[in-house]
Amino acid sequence: MSAQVRLIVTDDAWQEIVTVLDRVKHKAGRPPQQSDRMFIEAVLYVARTGIPWRDLPKVFGNWDAVYNRFRRWEKRSVWRRLWEGLQGEECTRAKALFIDSTMVRAHQHAAGALKKTVVRRHRLWDVLGVALPRKFMPGV
Repeated sequence: MSAQVRLIVTDDAWQEIVTVLDRVKHKAGRPPQQSDRMFIEAVLYVARTGIPWRDLPKVFGNWDAVYNRFRRWEKRSVWRRLWEGLQGEECTRAKALFIDSTMVRAHQHAAGALKKTVVRRHRLWDVLGVALPRKFMPGV
């Protein structure tokens, strides 16, 4: 019995994505066993659930192949060019892809990290030409 996996890219959104992907993806080499659509669904699944690559459901194929393909696309800037291509006017359904901060998990040691005590000027104060505002100090 195979587990059901919810896919999130609709057919309409995929039609927009595939037109951009055809322009930005490298054509050389052996074609992958997994389709581009299922590969992107796998990457979105990992981002959405926060699971390790090794725990990727079998419906997406071998986790190692998906991970290596993800890294190749990252190295060749396919992700960046795909994102830039999706910002065009013809991509109305696939324009806004994001990862909600509630899905991105911090490392277990991030909660106990020491805070940096260096006071830095915020860019806003530089743009406004205002001196660094004083912090509120009761009793002073």
